Amino acid sequence: MKHRICPDPVVLYVLLAAACLGLAVPVAVLDARWLILPAALLVLAAVLLAFHIRRLRRFVAVNLGGRSFAGSKMQVSLAALPVPLMLLSDGVVIWYNDQFRDQVLGGEDAVRPLAASCLEGFDLAVCARPHGQDLAANGFRFTGYASPVPGGAGGALVYLINNTFYKDTLDEYTASRPAYLNIVIDSYDELFTDMKDSEQAHELEAINRLLEEYFSTTTGFLRKVSNNRYIAVIEERDLHPMIEGRFEILDKVRALLPSGMLTLSIGVGHGGKTLAECQEMARQSIDIALGRGGDQAAVKTADGFEFYGGVSHGVEKRSHVRSRIIANALADQIRQSDSVIIMGHRMSDLDAVGSAIGVLRMCKMCDVPAVIAVQQGATLAGALIDTFIDAGESHNFIEPRETLSLITPDTLLIVVDTYQKYLLESREIYEKCKRVVVIDHHRMAVGHIDNPVLLYHEPYASSASELVCELLQFMPSADNITPLEAQALLAGIMLDTRSFALHVGVRTFEAAAWLRSRGAKTAETKLLFNTSKEEYEARAAIVESAYIYKGCAIALSQELPPEMSVVLPMAANDLLTINGVDASVVAVAKNGGVNISARSMGALNVQVILEGLGGGGHLTMAGAQLKDCTLKEAESRIRAEIDRYREAQSAEKAAALV
Repeated sequence: MKHRICPDPVVLYVLLAAACLGLAVPVAVLDARWLILPAALLVLAAVLLAFHIRRLRRFVAVNLGGRSFAGSKMQVSLAALPVPLMLLSDGVVIWYNDQFRDQVLGGEDAVRPLAASCLEGFDLAVCARPHGQDLAANGFRFTGYASPVPGGAGGALVYLINNTFYKDTLDEYTASRPAYLNIVIDSYDELFTDMKDSEQAHELEAINRLLEEYFSTTTGFLRKVSNNRYIAVIEERDLHPMIEGRFEILDKVRALLPSGMLTLSIGVGHGGKTLAECQEMARQSIDIALGRGGDQAAVKTADGFEFYGGVSHGVEKRSHVRSRIIANALADQIRQSDSVIIMGHRMSDLDAVGSAIGVLRMCKMCDVPAVIAVQQGATLAGALIDTFIDAGESHNFIEPRETLSLITPDTLLIVVDTYQKYLLESREIYEKCKRVVVIDHHRMAVGHIDNPVLLYHEPYASSASELVCELLQFMPSADNITPLEAQALLAGIMLDTRSFALHVGVRTFEAAAWLRSRGAKTAETKLLFNTSKEEYEARAAIVESAYIYKGCAIALSQELPPEMSVVLPMAANDLLTINGVDASVVAVAKNGGVNISARSMGALNVQVILEGLGGGGHLTMAGAQLKDCTLKEAESRIRAEIDRYREAQSAEKAAALV
């Protein structure tokens, strides 16, 4: 099967003929009778040379004609197959049939070509797998299968199945699959209530025009189903350019109003088996897009969700109707329970504990026993808890592990200040309780609690304590809140607003005023934020070590004592006071991993940055925990996420200009 044509005999034959001719002259001079000897040798060389040339021609003809096995049973059985075949030796095609020549080589013969030159990307190891390898040549598409020769030193028989029609049909089927889009004008009521009818018509006409232009290049359709809601059904081939363009329609709509408060939210569902399944995925996507504050597109994928946009603040809702409805529904849920467990996030802060204390007051109003599950050895609100313990309220706080034996089928779990399963104070409590209520203000992210019986989620709110204050005002006997409880709720609001300097709205001040009227003392509340001299020095050292990278202050620190955990967010807040800093990221080593705290003044969304690190939070406040990670690795990952965010920002600005 394997031929070797060696050029050495040809050279010898030529040299022999030359030698004979060279000897002929002296031999003829000495004795002409001896000329017969060189003549015989010359004839012999000519015969051997002719034989060798004939053999070479036969080899070329055999390879060009694909007749290496002429007359053999192997040749008859393989050459007659109606699929392209080739026989390989060390990656070289040493034989092929007529189908291979016609379909792969375009009807032209080739002498011992490389398989990779005939079929781009050819890999014998991949072809030898059960599913073969997808290959293409000469306008045809094949699936190649290989049968390696045992002990054959790279030899194999490869046959190609021409399935061009089926693959083209599959591509067309995939490209024409439906994608369902839910489109919502964010905060429609709040934005358009104070507008004149002519102004409303002008803005809505501008939005309609932008959306119609955006979808006019697709093969699908757009329909308006209500004043602030649209649906669109397009093909998969049209969705890919939208994703690659990061849904530039978001930037164009945001640019309609100078304030930037006119925004869209888009939920996309695609890849479902049916259109109804895609519609359900789109509904889930729009829910999470709105839960993250709006002004973004959420695309559900096999791995979760992908988000685009989300650079603006949520618009504050002025109506208290929903607060009243949620308060009544929460009271009903509490009364239907035999006990209530209130829980926040890991490393609970003043907002988590303060809002939990407010919910505890609701349970007392409903005369249902309740406790707050909190790890007192791992909390940032130790001073607040100590204040309640000194006031004789220690029975209201319990370690999470001690609550597991108290849970019954009628126990209600109320989660405050977090919506993420992996951030819960105790995952075991959540999994054991059948009924869960969530009260949170953070933007929604992948991995959220997906089965609450009641959800009060408002991303516009400054804190969970603000939401609890509103609920308390609609509870019966609202005057029963004590001054100490009011102080705890005020501390939670002050923490998340940085003493009313950031992310505050009208309702934030209304809640604070109500708490002040219930006995909260601002001076005593401020004392809860005091730190020790050691904590202050550690915070100053972190701030001193920071450097600025693309408008973000990054600070790294080795592991701190457990009692200094509060230093991390404090240092992040301090870094924001430096000119030219849009956001701050502080990373501290912790138990073989790294804890990260990020803050911003709103010009940069730290939630999006830390989501890339497995964390989450809010537009101006976020955190993450990296396991089995060094500070150097964490720094590299933080810088990479900042690079990615800045690149996305630049792309969105460029799209808006276009």
